[in-house]
Amino acid sequence: MRLGAHESISGGLHLAFDRAQSVGCDAVQLFVKSSRAWAVKPLTEEEIRLFQERAAATGIHPAVGHASYLLNPAAPDENLWRKSRDTLIVELERCEALGIPYLVLHPGSHMGAGDEEGLRRVARALGEAHAATRGFRVRILLETTAGQGTNLGYRFEQLAWLIENTPEGDRLGVCLDTCHLFAAGYDLRTPETYEETLAAFDRIIGLDRLCVVHFNDCKGPLGGRIDRHEHIGKGQLGLEPFRLFVNDPRFADLPGLLETPKSEDLHEDRENLAVLRSLVQA
Repeated sequence: MRLGAHESISGGLHLAFDRAQSVGCDAVQLFVKSSRAWAVKPLTEEEIRLFQERAAATGIHPAVGHASYLLNPAAPDENLWRKSRDTLIVELERCEALGIPYLVLHPGSHMGAGDEEGLRRVARALGEAHAATRGFRVRILLETTAGQGTNLGYRFEQLAWLIENTPEGDRLGVCLDTCHLFAAGYDLRTPETYEETLAAFDRIIGLDRLCVVHFNDCKGPLGGRIDRHEHIGKGQLGLEPFRLFVNDPRFADLPGLLETPKSEDLHEDRENLAVLRSLVQA
């Protein structure tokens, strides 16, 4: 696997590559705009040039976009739903301009409207985003969630429903998050449960849809539906799931990206990447 981490875009989008290079990443994930604000200025030619130059110079690939946490395409509130759809389109446009192949998206929270209504609204938002970006190379990747609160996407069946019921749903892929899977009740801690979970994913969604893996240990218990990331091997998952993933030939070409807590000097990314690489068997 191409191992990496989510890195900050503070000071410029291109600086995510410098941060990724400093900790030894092969791949990188980043926000393509501020994750804390709805508004964003259009990309300049200079920003695009710097981003693509740093990508080429560092050799770090792929660069994976992550949608802003403000987005809630399942929102029952029409104003929030529209803002989420419109911002999703803007982020896809930015990914396309920068040459980013994937945009990871949390399916959202139904806020009490119920799973069925929430999923219907997500499919509508995704379909309208697809219609606005026909011909684009960038793909939306639906991320598996922990199912905390009223969050959708914690069951494989929900993601499969979205793929089947979204207009141009063939354009959708999936991002698996190890912490979220475990919190949602999918065990990965033994070779047997790992294979059972992946067999279920393949049967319900299809492994050909899997494009990115998020590597995070989990602070909470199996099925606790608590979204709390922990450093690799320091949580309830332990090291075995990560050993199984990094040595699985089916995922040899996929990016495996950390979203673990970090301080300003990023030493935690170096340490977690070293742990992951120590699990790779020759």
